[in-house]
Amino acid sequence: MGELAFRLGWFSTGRDEAARMLLEVVYREVVSGFLPVELACVFCSREPGETPESDRFLELVRDLGLPLVYFSASRFRPDLRRASVEEWRLAYDREVLARVEPLGADAVLLAGYMLIAGPEMCRRLAMVNLHPAPPGGPAGTWQEVIWTLIGEGAREAGAMTHVVTEELDRGPAVAYFTFPLDTPEYAPLWEQWHAKCRTRTPAEIIAAEGENEPLFRKIRADGVRREPALLVVTIKALAEGGLRVAPGAVCDAAGRPVPGRCVNEEVAAWLAARGGWGCSISPIARGR
Repeated sequence: MGELAFRLGWFSTGRDEAARMLLEVVYREVVSGFLPVELACVFCSREPGETPESDRFLELVRDLGLPLVYFSASRFRPDLRRASVEEWRLAYDREVLARVEPLGADAVLLAGYMLIAGPEMCRRLAMVNLHPAPPGGPAGTWQEVIWTLIGEGAREAGAMTHVVTEELDRGPAVAYFTFPLDTPEYAPLWEQWHAKCRTRTPAEIIAAEGENEPLFRKIRADGVRREPALLVVTIKALAEGGLRVAPGAVCDAAGRPVPGRCVNEEVAAWLAARGGWGCSISPIARGR
């Protein structure tokens, strides 16, 4: 990919297919020249042999020829983790920093990274996280976010990229998209949900159907389809200098703090230009 001015680090736990899709999409935009970026490293918080999904993620990184660093969170100092999560997080983060800081990333993108970054990591790295809710939306994993939206009868969902701070999922937004949940397409799914709630509690429905519940599945699919576009739009703005991230702040090219930008139009245009993206991984050519 050559020597480029903007070097991007990528952090992931590699726990599902969506994690692989996001990396593959961004990689292809880098190779095509659309993103003027060099992928400085891919860090994974799981090592080979921990789970089949993370093994697939590690294999993908190798197939793409990207610099790979992995260091298992689950295998690191379990005694310390039991004694003090805060001390364990500081110790683990320092091990990660020792491995990735020498690779010289200008910013680090967290895409499916399932660990909380501690205060020292937040200070030392300019990190941007992908979170599956727009600014002001629910915190937590994508599963927790969607169930919260359903429980609240939310009228919209979305996702954002935001600066990672010590406050979980609440750092300054970089960019975000939204999509409505009160359209005719969603109406029968809401009706089904409310009908089920008349005879069962939400907890019972979740226990019985989980992620296969139709309303849940639809919200997830519509979010996942747009998330790669959000990442591409965010990375492009950072790489081209339109936006800058520093620990705890998002600024314009002149260094002035700016609010998060709604990129619904850019996301729609990117999807239209590329025929849309599902949550399935297309084959990767071996080598480059």
